[in-house]
Amino acid sequence: MVHGILNVEKEIGFTSFDVVAKLRGILKQKKIGHTGTLDPDARGVLPVCLGNATKLCDMLTEKTKEYEAVMLLGVTTDTLDLSGEVLKEQPVSVSEEEIRGIINGFWGEQQQIPPMYSALKVDGRRLYELAREGKTIERKSRTITIHRIEIVSVELPRVTFRVECSKGTYIRSLCQDIGEKVGCGACMESLIRTRSGAFTIENALTLSTIEQMMKSGRIEDAILPMEAIFEKLEALHVTEQWKVRIDNGNPLELLAFEETITPEEKKQYRIYNVEGRFFAIYRYEEEQNRMMPERIFPLE
Repeated sequence: MVHGILNVEKEIGFTSFDVVAKLRGILKQKKIGHTGTLDPDARGVLPVCLGNATKLCDMLTEKTKEYEAVMLLGVTTDTLDLSGEVLKEQPVSVSEEEIRGIINGFWGEQQQIPPMYSALKVDGRRLYELAREGKTIERKSRTITIHRIEIVSVELPRVTFRVECSKGTYIRSLCQDIGEKVGCGACMESLIRTRSGAFTIENALTLSTIEQMMKSGRIEDAILPMEAIFEKLEALHVTEQWKVRIDNGNPLELLAFEETITPEEKKQYRIYNVEGRFFAIYRYEEEQNRMMPERIFPLE
């Protein structure tokens, strides 16, 4: 079984689940998970976790994302993008200066209502399933953060912009909200996810490239090892006499490591077992004066 993370470039027409299904066939293993959905009509970065690295899926999903979007002003659809039914068309009379001012007003923390055509679950059902049945239900707004938003070009009625945002931000909804501020409505025409956490589109691989690398025996060149995600954490190596405790994922005394430690409350460490293999993330608890397990990655 392959363990690690693949930086996949999801192509237009694929769902995130399609990507996982394709990779299961290419890599000949079932234990694969993606790190957050990306619309079928969008392309871009989709980190995929393999083997033991599936334990990292939730951690990678939490990371900030970066997108480049084209917004079409004056058009409103039921899906908030061009894949849906056009509900309304309005003239666009805003100036370039005005649209720049409105978009710049979207920096920072704000409330956003998820679209009906989304993969969120309500009472066990995906919202898009209900939407396809013609049902619309009330959705609670969620707090999101726009860390950065900048306009690339304005060619009215189209506006291309880049945005760096928190987990759970819907760019389709952002386009809709901007369109409402402008007063003519808007939808998303196209979307590229250019970054997810530390993973960028420049280093992403298409499924066809991954398949070729698998066939030529070079797949390991494409896989990022798990510990690379935690490279900023201090590394500690467990000594032989603590082998049983680390192998069982037990709390560890400060004397359990080859390195001399100056511990800090709640500080995380990258832990290697007696065999020198990356094994876990531990944190220091001052009250107990011990290292406590936070995330274990046992060999399977």
